[in-house]
Amino acid sequence: QVQLVESGGGLVQPGESLRLSCAASGSITNYAMGWYRQAPGKQRELVATIGSASSTNYAASVRGRFSISRDNAEKMAYLQMNSLKPEDTAVYYCNADWAQRRRNYWGQGTQVTVSS
Repeated sequence: QVQLVESGGGLVQPGESLRLSCAASGSITNYAMGWYRQAPGKQRELVATIGSASSTNYAASVRGRFSISRDNAEKMAYLQMNSLKPEDTAVYYCNADWAQRRRNYWGQGTQVTVSS
């Protein structure tokens, strides 16, 4: 069992930056880590993932603005969000997935609001 705790959300103006952090209670070495988001009235969607070998994947809507990273030693994953837009407003969730072992965990989410 891995517990995930997100932090770093908040209220920012368009064009500003935020860095989200995801702290894991156990080793994440074998997990793909991901960030997802859910806006009011919408389905949860993938934002970015980083594999156990640090390959990355981004949603088209955030590519070039967001950057995902991980620190296995610290059991952390991060999402650097630059040039934020109002449409980035959502609850952002951290996910850990070890497909081969069918282990998948979610954090409780952190709110990001982009508004002037």
